[in-house]
Amino acid sequence: MTDRHLVTVWNPSYAVNAMEQHLAVLLDLADRYERDALSDDALYVWWGKVRSSNRQTPQAHLDDLRAVAQEIAAETRDETQLYLTDYQSLYVGDVDGIVEGDLPARERAHVPSYYAANDLKCDFWFRLRDIRRLVTGDMLAVIEELKLLRNMHYHGRPVSLFGGMVDLPLFVTRPDGRRFFDEAERDAQTDERLWAEFDAEAGAGVAAMERELRENLFGEATWTCLEPTTRVFIATAEKLYREHRSDPAFDFGPVMTSLSKALEVQVNATLRRALAKVPASARRVNLEGRTVDLAEHRALGLGHLVTAIARERELNTVLTSMLVNGAWFTGSLPTILDDFRGVRNEGTHESRVDRATATRWRNRLLGVGCAGDFVELAKVRVR
Repeated sequence: MTDRHLVTVWNPSYAVNAMEQHLAVLLDLADRYERDALSDDALYVWWGKVRSSNRQTPQAHLDDLRAVAQEIAAETRDETQLYLTDYQSLYVGDVDGIVEGDLPARERAHVPSYYAANDLKCDFWFRLRDIRRLVTGDMLAVIEELKLLRNMHYHGRPVSLFGGMVDLPLFVTRPDGRRFFDEAERDAQTDERLWAEFDAEAGAGVAAMERELRENLFGEATWTCLEPTTRVFIATAEKLYREHRSDPAFDFGPVMTSLSKALEVQVNATLRRALAKVPASARRVNLEGRTVDLAEHRALGLGHLVTAIARERELNTVLTSMLVNGAWFTGSLPTILDDFRGVRNEGTHESRVDRATATRWRNRLLGVGCAGDFVELAKVRVR
């Protein structure tokens, strides 16, 4: 059965910023965990499906909610995503439990205080192990992200922000199969922190830069084709570059590191989607003298990506034929990754990266004055 995910809306009238309050609880718990004052299984926050005082009918799709709750409890689901929006922003939570009715008093430390302060009653509570930011302060981007989901109770149509937010939560599928909370992938990209911590460190300036890049450089179609985390790393690199490009003494190594992570995320995601249709024999490649199945590796570094894509003949041939823009992906991209890897490693481990080097790679990858490599990468998809 196709995995069902959930979409709901938070009401700004319940709190000045409901999302900030949930994130504050989660971040405080994460801080205690990192100080060894809390166990891993206590690292979560509850999100309540508030019961409207105006609602005259029973909770919609009650059987579906209970069924998903049972599947999560039985650990038969790979990942359950709860999409949360106030129309201006969009987040996704990692659901690992659903409780119907009131929570026990012992859970108070995991619930924002505004629920009790406003005497809010909830039909269901969703236990979130992590929360990722997808869009901040950009309604058009929220609309585009939600279009990627299909409403199971509306003939599988794309989710509509206007007119479609009825009988919440919505039950949706993700045709692209995108996952947001794979632990190995997260640890490689966030230095073993929660996504909530990673997003908090990035700050509002990165979100504003994402919008700037979408509207004034990449365009809507290309930007949407890039992974959400790819976009964060690109925006982080660009923000840092613009802040320091007039400073010739600045070490631009962190700019290169963010661009490197953006490349790793996007290429890994593209390769992972392709591997679902690649014969088992082509998935087995030699990495540093050891034969591995690439389907079991979600976060390859640039060097291993070069080896897998360019130097494994069977995989290279299959990818070239099965991917749109496949000849570029298997022919040009490995050389780009290898060249970039050399400069990135020098800057990270041996010497500073000067402004000229960072500018050359920033322009080439983002497409400033040229056809950008990220634009080409965004074109790559499984036929």
